[in-house]
Amino acid sequence: MLIDLSRCVGCNACSVACKASNATPEGVHFTHVDKVESGKYPNTVTLFFPRACMHCENAPCVTVCPTHASYKRSDGIVMVDESKCIGCRYCIAACPYGARTYVKEIKSYYGNSSSNSFEQTGYSEYTIGTVSKCELCSKRVDQGYQPACVQTCPAVARKFGDLDDPNSDISKLISSSDAVQLLPELGTNPSFYYILPKQQVTLVKR
Repeated sequence: MLIDLSRCVGCNACSVACKASNATPEGVHFTHVDKVESGKYPNTVTLFFPRACMHCENAPCVTVCPTHASYKRSDGIVMVDESKCIGCRYCIAACPYGARTYVKEIKSYYGNSSSNSFEQTGYSEYTIGTVSKCELCSKRVDQGYQPACVQTCPAVARKFGDLDDPNSDISKLISSSDAVQLLPELGTNPSFYYILPKQQVTLVKR
């Protein structure tokens, strides 16, 4: 995934599309858009910063999982097998990007009323007492589609593709734009890259 922060307008369409596509229960979010402000009035800058699971090459969440519930697919997408998850939350503690959510309860957005058919179907994919996270819309990817957040972004701030192919569009964009990873010093080698607005490079690198 490549996200151009100079194009992101903070509309949260990616967050809404993610919740709709994955039918995440209340309180469970796979992607966030943080608002970062810097400077002193009137000389201030605002940066919208989308975050999700980074699908690291050296994923600490996979390493610490005692039941192998967290694992990597051959294409690099980090997954969670809820049937193996015991809810120990070691992975949450190990993830430096805060990308995992413990499913404490499953309740409808409609309060005490009965959940609708969409929720009933979607919520059946989740298990109380387990950990869940962004899986880059793996089912969509397997069918040849883009992740929901990428397809929905009105500013075309997101790009998705094969990082192992140097001739792919995303690999060329990363090379030509000096895109950066988050916390590269940790050695996780995340699969998410960001193009930084020139006037805000120092802000993000801190």
